[in-house]
Amino acid sequence: MTEPEQQPRTTGEARELAADAARELLSRTGADSFDALVVLGSGWAGAVDTLGSYDIELDATDLPGFHEPAAEGHSGKIRSMWVGDKRVIVFMGRVHLYEGRDPLEVVHAVRTGVAAGARTAVLTGAAGSLRTDFATGQPVVVRDHINLTARSPLVGPSFVDLSSAYSPRLRRAVQEADASVPEGVYVCTTGPQTQTPAELKVLHQAGADLVGHSIALEAVAAVEAGAEVLGLAVVSNDAVGAVFEPFEAERALDVVTQRARRLGELLNRVIGQA
Repeated sequence: MTEPEQQPRTTGEARELAADAARELLSRTGADSFDALVVLGSGWAGAVDTLGSYDIELDATDLPGFHEPAAEGHSGKIRSMWVGDKRVIVFMGRVHLYEGRDPLEVVHAVRTGVAAGARTAVLTGAAGSLRTDFATGQPVVVRDHINLTARSPLVGPSFVDLSSAYSPRLRRAVQEADASVPEGVYVCTTGPQTQTPAELKVLHQAGADLVGHSIALEAVAAVEAGAEVLGLAVVSNDAVGAVFEPFEAERALDVVTQRARRLGELLNRVIGQA
């Protein structure tokens, strides 16, 4: 499908476009509705192999409003899957602000999934660690976020309470599935550049534990749409150590890719009992 010439300019227009995409998604998958949506971040695509069983796969660009991800480690595929008795729609990649996309485009997958019935939004990603006790490859539950993009997926007087943006119930579900998974505060920056040593110091002093380029805007859109949110990031690199060792994108991506199947198993247990 060719990209629409005009993108939505307001939250209401974004909802309408998501509703159109949701109707097409339900038609193509033959589903009445979905119980949950999952957005897979950099290197996470292999998680679908252990997340559940899938019945249909399609290109995201077959649906209104979607664009092909430009970042390496992101697929433009969508899968309709079963996780136990729950029907889940999995977006195997995302678009980012640093690709030149608008916030309304960045969160379109989340709004589409919610419009298709999903009441649970699982948002995943890769992130640099600002803590020395978070090992590379370690999954971390997002307890809260700091949005430093200076952007929002909400346009107009849409006042949304984010005091409990990341569902305590879903965070407990992760602990019940794997008590070794810690929690942390995720800071979202625009990217694609990494942070300078001085910036990393400021972020750490501000209370951030992880730094990445996604999750936060999607969480805002999911909360605004009435979904429960679970954020799960994998430590792809030691951002503190980046002061002494240059960041290597391929190496960071490989860290997540190698752990993707185990991450899918974790999501299977969490979504199954959520």
